[in-house]
Amino acid sequence: MIIVKLIEWARKNMFFVKALSYTILVLLVVTDLFVPREHPHFIGDFIPGFWAVFGFTSCAMIIVVSKWLGKKFLFRPENYYEDENSEETNGYV
Repeated sequence: MIIVKLIEWARKNMFFVKALSYTILVLLVVTDLFVPREHPHFIGDFIPGFWAVFGFTSCAMIIVVSKWLGKKFLFRPENYYEDENSEETNGYV
């Protein structure tokens, strides 16, 4: 019941929820700029905010490629299982 009330409150205060989410996101990115990097092993460790951008880009690419694969190979037309002669071929009347 608490979850239901929380969801209803979030729907009523959507502007506040979005503002809070964006604020947290900005604080995380800004915090990443000031994290000291000891013993960098990769060129991305030298660039401030690299891992935040890399993670977001990777996630976006996973979504785009998954949607493309789904549309190209997994989805079938709505009438894929329908056949004009389905009753005759199956022997059902």
